[in-house]
Amino acid sequence: MEENTKKIDKKEWLRALKFLIISISAGIIQIGSYALLFEVICLEHWIAYGISLVLSVLWNFTINRRYTFKSASNVPVAMFKVACFYLVFTPLSLWWNKVLPEYGWDNYVLEIGTMLINFVTEFFYQRFFVFKNSIDSNELTKKEENNTSEE
Repeated sequence: MEENTKKIDKKEWLRALKFLIISISAGIIQIGSYALLFEVICLEHWIAYGISLVLSVLWNFTINRRYTFKSASNVPVAMFKVACFYLVFTPLSLWWNKVLPEYGWDNYVLEIGTMLINFVTEFFYQRFFVFKNSIDSNELTKKEENNTSEE
């Protein structure tokens, strides 16, 4: 029983690490697209933030669904659940990204702070709500299980 618990703990830590690495790549996409939209195209901060957030979310959802949560769940249903998260998160983050620079907050400090808040809340939301019942159900898991049983 204790060995099984250790396997689960290790698996969950690895899942969190994968989510972190993929989220960092999504963060790079978000910061890069934000910089392009804000600095080069000269969109307002909150508009550049909104567009960069959408690009980041699409990347993060797609890659984490396949490799972190290994979910074979219905994509439209899972994406709808993620969209519900962002129906709350996006207006709030757009609001503080519009208001706080008026009080002297640096745009990049806001961008990174918002990304950290997003990272933590989204991991738990996806882990315990979006993919809760479908974790480790896709073909990658089956392939890994077959490779493990053959050894």
